[in-house]
Amino acid sequence: MKKQFAVIGLGRFGSSVCKELYKLGHEVLAIDSREEKVNDITRHSTHSVIANGTDEKALQSLGIRNFDYVIVAIGDDIQSSILCTLLLKELGVEKVWVKAQNYYHQRVLEKIGADRIVHPEQDMGIRIAQHIISEKIVDYIELSPDYSIVELIATDKVSNQSLVELNIRALYGCTILGIKRGDDINIAPTPTDRIQQGDILIVIGHKNDLKRFEDEGM
Repeated sequence: MKKQFAVIGLGRFGSSVCKELYKLGHEVLAIDSREEKVNDITRHSTHSVIANGTDEKALQSLGIRNFDYVIVAIGDDIQSSILCTLLLKELGVEKVWVKAQNYYHQRVLEKIGADRIVHPEQDMGIRIAQHIISEKIVDYIELSPDYSIVELIATDKVSNQSLVELNIRALYGCTILGIKRGDDINIAPTPTDRIQQGDILIVIGHKNDLKRFEDEGM
């Protein structure tokens, strides 16, 4: 279903979000106070506007409350980020996602009602660290302090065995959500599906269980 997004702040993070949402077929309003940033994003958005995200009248004139999501991606100006978020919630925007610079910024955003707070640099740092410590990990997504989703490369240890034979859930407490093989992906593997060496397994579970499966099962 096509949704309506507004992205306020067109730095590296905001521009990347804007381009990806537009590429996925959604309606995207790109907003920044800098003309050059707005011009750069014009062909990667449905509409692009030069406006100040801390100007209440400007936000109202754009009909900001009618958007399904508003992403506040204002860069290093924490004060503007906070004020913009506060205005959006006061104007009745249902879902406001905000890029946070640090823990203290996050604390303030939580108190004024931000619906989702993201830490791009921190999240990427975690994913890179996971890649570095294990050659088996292809990608890593932290769901909570305890649970994650990882993509693991299947070794010869599990090659040509079915999921029921491996019995991963019972032995390790993890669940295989999907199997990638080349350009194909099986998003609903059955117990009889066999794994081949080099397959990428998409696995969800407690971090301790995932680590145990990676060390012992793979």
